[in-house]
Amino acid sequence: MGITNFISGFVAPIFIIISPITSYADQTYSIHRTKSSAGFSLDIPLIMLVASILRIFYYPGAQFDTSLLIQAFIMIAIQTILLKVALDHRPGPSSKGGDAATPFAGSREGEFGISRPYNFWQWRSPKPYWQFLLYLFITLTAFELLLSPMPTLYALYSATIGYIGLSIEATLPLPQILSNYRSRSCRGFRVSVLASWLAGDAMKMFWFFTATSEIPWAFKLCGIFQMCCDSFLGVQYLMYGDGDAGRIVKDHGIGPNGSAHAHALSARTPGSRTPRTEKDVRLGD
Repeated sequence: MGITNFISGFVAPIFIIISPITSYADQTYSIHRTKSSAGFSLDIPLIMLVASILRIFYYPGAQFDTSLLIQAFIMIAIQTILLKVALDHRPGPSSKGGDAATPFAGSREGEFGISRPYNFWQWRSPKPYWQFLLYLFITLTAFELLLSPMPTLYALYSATIGYIGLSIEATLPLPQILSNYRSRSCRGFRVSVLASWLAGDAMKMFWFFTATSEIPWAFKLCGIFQMCCDSFLGVQYLMYGDGDAGRIVKDHGIGPNGSAHAHALSARTPGSRTPRTEKDVRLGD
């Protein structure tokens, strides 16, 4: 019992606080070292930045454990750095496909038929990414100042943004799961990130259900969902490995989740009019 209390009261909170660094420092360094963010989903910084900002604004109304609040501030710092590095090292436009080399660009009209309004979070220029985050912060600050004098309405607002933020965070593995599924590879996604996610899930579940401090049920429910998604991501890593994402992708020299992969798939589809080069035909045999 003494060991359980020690882990729950001391080890777990420290682990939670430093988890953004242990989870994403290696991924950030890997992108910086290789000078390429191909294979890395830019939706990961989007999800974590939005979720962490919402968590900070959720705190005044929920007054949850301060370890989770500190984690949110550190997460914003590390994800800001990760986003900057990933944007700086995006693969350049493909000579055969314009902006096909943009990470996650394939989702505009991918295998799932998904098209994002106004190319959200797929912009060519880095400026709109930072503008969106700034506008989000300004909007939430305005709502905080406007609604805080009205306790009943503010309590509803606080709970709403809390559940929205935690639900967004729970979807963190989904873009990478879809990216891995499309490319049949986990290339570009660091196994160190996966290991830290799984370890973090185990520690969070232990802490959420043993801590004596205030942990709202929103954290627990979203944590359970995220743990299931992370476990499925682990299954993908065992199935696909981290080898080359695909022969056609290698031919075009772009990341495994670029739209050239979708072009390669359509080239194999009966009745497709997409032209194939001699090299593509040779690789497809």
